[in-house]
Amino acid sequence: MNASTVPVNPFETDLNKNPANHAALTPLGFIQRAALVHPRHPAVIHGSRRYTWEETYARCRRLASALAARGIGEGDTVAVMAANTPELYEAHFGVPMTGAVLNALNTRADSATLAFCLSHGGARVLITDREFADLMGPALKRVEREIIVIDIDDPEAKVRGPALGEMDYEAFLETGDPDFAWRPPSDEWQAISLNYTSGTTGDPKGVVYHHRGAYLLATGNVLAWDLAHHPVYLWTLPMFHCNGWCFPWTMAAIAGTSICVRQVTGETVYAALSEHKVTHFCGAPIVLNMIVNAPENERRPFDQEVKVMTAAAPPPSSTLEAMQRMGFRVTHVYGLTEVYGPAVVCSWQEEWDDLPVEEQASLNARQGVRYHVLEGLSVMDPETMTPVPADGETLGEVMFRGNVVMKGYLKSKESTDAAFAGGWFHSGDLGVMHPDGYLQLKDRSKDIIISGGENISSIEVENVLHRHPAVLLAAVVAKPDPKWGETPCAFVELKPSAEAVTADAMIGFCRANLAHYKCPSKVVFGEIPKTSTGKVQKFKLREKAQTP
Repeated sequence: MNASTVPVNPFETDLNKNPANHAALTPLGFIQRAALVHPRHPAVIHGSRRYTWEETYARCRRLASALAARGIGEGDTVAVMAANTPELYEAHFGVPMTGAVLNALNTRADSATLAFCLSHGGARVLITDREFADLMGPALKRVEREIIVIDIDDPEAKVRGPALGEMDYEAFLETGDPDFAWRPPSDEWQAISLNYTSGTTGDPKGVVYHHRGAYLLATGNVLAWDLAHHPVYLWTLPMFHCNGWCFPWTMAAIAGTSICVRQVTGETVYAALSEHKVTHFCGAPIVLNMIVNAPENERRPFDQEVKVMTAAAPPPSSTLEAMQRMGFRVTHVYGLTEVYGPAVVCSWQEEWDDLPVEEQASLNARQGVRYHVLEGLSVMDPETMTPVPADGETLGEVMFRGNVVMKGYLKSKESTDAAFAGGWFHSGDLGVMHPDGYLQLKDRSKDIIISGGENISSIEVENVLHRHPAVLLAAVVAKPDPKWGETPCAFVELKPSAEAVTADAMIGFCRANLAHYKCPSKVVFGEIPKTSTGKVQKFKLREKAQTP
């Protein structure tokens, strides 16, 4: 067959991309639509401040205009150090409207880490809340170049440090144009945000998101959580964490109302549920624990159904059971910073409705199945890159593939290449695949305990400890042992109202519910160190476990 007789594909001939049929995917269009379709619907509420979608869109455009007037554009980074307030919400739109990249900083990081993020990320502008002046002041002194600094002076803040910048955020907005003619990115692969992992050793890694992934994950949240228009969403999850799991953009897509609070406590959550009729919120299991164990004087009545999305550490089935009995409907998701937040959901099956609550909670404690917008989820042998049997027992590494996987690690090709080896993103999490196709985590690869040649899942031991009525939070790590190599060491935080309990009694409880070789050889009582997003800092516990 010569070239002249090769069949022509009619679906490709003269059917090319052009502005009429092809545009870069970006979540920025969500707020434009919300302002057009629902201009007077409340978008953001924070204390006495109330902004509609029309007003929020205008404020975002003012921010973009003011930044552009300072020369900020594509390839630049704008860092924001803020609590969950309107300013940080607006930055999720205003910063990328200029083509720049948003770097939302961890409010619980130390000055050295913050300085590293500012330097490594190349921030040209820093917008910072005065509450964090004691952290940001020393951080700025460590950065060996000039950065434009704008202060946030939030009336709701209980602590206000000195002003570090040239003007206040509201004054900065006044320099901008509410009709600023922003343009979407020419390429949806363009970076939209930079998020630093909370590394346990060494410097954190800068995870880069693109517009396409942010658009898809934001819409994926709607599908995974079955979100209707106009939810009332409480910001218990930090917006700096994976860009709030992309929910700033999700809320714009469905014209929801964001309820902002500076501090997350049992009292503030219950107050928001009662006063604002909150319908949805996200948070780590520690937030759920806070709600379940809130004292009566902090609780307020509410009569609406409240849907909760939880992730971070796998939630104990006992916590899920308690939330369900209190009337909260919990959706369990799983993900990492590198996959824009949640990318796996424990999708509920109708037949589970007929099971006892305890069994429902146990099934819901599994991580689940891939988001609609994630192309690939697998548990593999990392050496052979072959899937493990779906038997619920064979351990492998959890791997991801698709459009909601990061661009890579900023300025670290070696780390990026290692993470993407074999054409999949290696999560570092160990898990099993059940016969029904649902993923269940067993441990981080570095957290698995090998005792006498047997693998022990710290999560399994923690789940048993959480069933003890006196336990508020439990974490298990490996402890060196001269005979077995390693044995489990349990760190236990008791409920304030709990009666005294001994280490022997706690070990005995485990022996009644676990194979004996899986039981802790040591129990340490006291407060457990956590990150700002509620994750237990196991590296600190491993250090403590090294001591006799």
